[in-house]
Amino acid sequence: MRRMLGILAGIAALAATTADARELRIAPGAPPAHPSHSHLYSKLAELLPEVSGGNLTAQVLGPEVVGLGQMKEGLQSQLVEIGNLLPLYFPADLPNMSLAGELALSGREPHAMAAAMTEYMVTCDTCQEELKKFGVTYLGSGSSDVYALLTNKPVRTAEDVKGLRLRSGGAPFSRWAEHFGAVPANIGVGDTFESMSQGVIDGSMASIGDLLSFRLVELVKNITFVPLGTYHATSDFTVANTTWESLSAEERKQLATAANEANVIFTQRWGYEMAAEAKAAAEKAGIEFVEPDPAFVEAVEAFAEADKETAAKVSQERFGFADAAERVARFSNLVEKWTGIVKEANSDPQEIAKRLDEEVWSKVDFETYGM
Repeated sequence: MRRMLGILAGIAALAATTADARELRIAPGAPPAHPSHSHLYSKLAELLPEVSGGNLTAQVLGPEVVGLGQMKEGLQSQLVEIGNLLPLYFPADLPNMSLAGELALSGREPHAMAAAMTEYMVTCDTCQEELKKFGVTYLGSGSSDVYALLTNKPVRTAEDVKGLRLRSGGAPFSRWAEHFGAVPANIGVGDTFESMSQGVIDGSMASIGDLLSFRLVELVKNITFVPLGTYHATSDFTVANTTWESLSAEERKQLATAANEANVIFTQRWGYEMAAEAKAAAEKAGIEFVEPDPAFVEAVEAFAEADKETAAKVSQERFGFADAAERVARFSNLVEKWTGIVKEANSDPQEIAKRLDEEVWSKVDFETYGM
């Protein structure tokens, strides 16, 4: 913490020497190769001066300053003014977002999952209350591609999964692993390479983009595309309330506009473009693409559907949501709504960003939102 305060003091001194523009300290918490750095936070830094007429700019802080695991402390200490917060790292603090994250296994369309998450959070009173208590304001979510099995052993059938030690990115993925007889390992995504290289794990339930973002292309031997859902429980742009309150309503709207566009660009990159590039890199590296047995795929789909009820039960028991089933149903309905909108938009990122603005952000009163 002492180191953090020292860095903060240095940054503050530097900021004091800059010109009229308000420079915001923003942190993706991930390395430059990851799309949350290259296509989310770098994009926000590019868009902010454009939408604000030069009044707002941004300084991107790398993971050596604050990583994903330290983002809560970074935001609350004001080291970071806008940070990439992953709610599944802090489930007890953000139960509503964690509830949506519990439905990870249902994700099939990245843009739809990101948009559903955004509308769910912005229009949910209890969600907004917990964010305020946490000390932050929410400006949208993004989503990964549909997760796959990245392993050092071929996985074709459900039987092949048994006994494998697999990195899990959260409770729903752990439930999946345990259901099929694997051993989930709750390891930070940044530690996947080391854990796999040392034989601690046999692979990961993850975005194929991790082959590039975290160098797993050097270790993974097999990829099995069984639909393991998406990582959409993100708060891509989480603004410290002290910072949010210091902005005018117009500046808040400008920040939200830039964030909305960057979120969609990020999802396009992480959910689609990077997945295609990673697949090409895997082919070049000689990684085997294993065709899953149809019975295995059917079992995976059936478990994902049944897990919605489990997600509601877990949320009710862990977070005390008496209406957990209704919340799950609401989120599922939003996924259905946005799946239709994404289809209408022909998956065009610009059109999706426009529809998100129309359906969500244009209805927000920036005099009161987050206050």
